[in-house]
Amino acid sequence: MKKITGLITATVLLALSGGANADKKTYDTRCAACHASGVAGAPKFGDKAAWAPFIATGIDTMLAVAIKGKGAMPPKGGCSDCTDAQLKSTIQYMVDAAK
Repeated sequence: MKKITGLITATVLLALSGGANADKKTYDTRCAACHASGVAGAPKFGDKAAWAPFIATGIDTMLAVAIKGKGAMPPKGGCSDCTDAQLKSTIQYMVDAAK
């Protein structure tokens, strides 16, 4: 039983860390071009003050805006092959960095 519990725990932790790595990879390859430096008014990664008004709207609203695009940000932030779930988890990755 201990082996099974340990295996399940290890599997869950691996899956969770893989998800976080995937979100970081999506951020690094798709979002950082604008969010790392604040290009065209994009809230900078990790900037609590810049992200606060967006965070206040909630993750679902931020996802809806990202899907449609806003200002200089194209629909899906230019990540047309990203799923809504992938976008949502990547947005959450950026939000978590700004808390």
